[in-house]
Amino acid sequence: MKIGILNGPNLNLLGIREQSIYGKSDFESYFEKLKSKFPEIELSYYQSNVEGELIDQLHNWRKNLDGILFNAGGYTHTSVALHDAIKAIDLPVIEIHISNPVAREDFRKHSLIAAACAGSISGFGLNSYLLGLKAFQEDWF
Repeated sequence: MKIGILNGPNLNLLGIREQSIYGKSDFESYFEKLKSKFPEIELSYYQSNVEGELIDQLHNWRKNLDGILFNAGGYTHTSVALHDAIKAIDLPVIEIHISNPVAREDFRKHSLIAAACAGSISGFGLNSYLLGLKAFQEDWF
C-alpha cells in the first residue's frame, strides 16, 4: 500500500508555532515515527505553503498512490480549487487536522474540502495522521 501525506500552509512550522494547539514536535520527526509504526505502508510526504503546488501534488500522486492524508491547513476553509482537485483524482483522500477546527474560531468551523474527501479526522494532535493511516490499513471506508 502506498499513501501520501500532504500538508498545507504553515505546517512546516510545527513544533514552533502555537505549541499549545499544534504541539512541540516537528512533522519530519513525526513522519519518521509513522514510517516505523507502519513499515508495510510506503509513505510519501510533501508540504507546501502554495495552493497551486498542493493541487499539482494531488494531480501528480493520482496514479502512483492508493490514498492521501491531506491537512490543507488554512486552505481548508477557503479553497474551492483544492475541493475540485480532490474530486478530480480517483483516490480516497482523508481530511486531517491536528486541532479540532469546530472548537476554534468561527471561520474554521466550515471545511470546503470535506465534501470531496472520504472522511475527516481531527482533534487528536499529530495522531490524527496515525488514525488516518489505520483507516487506510483497515479499509474503514
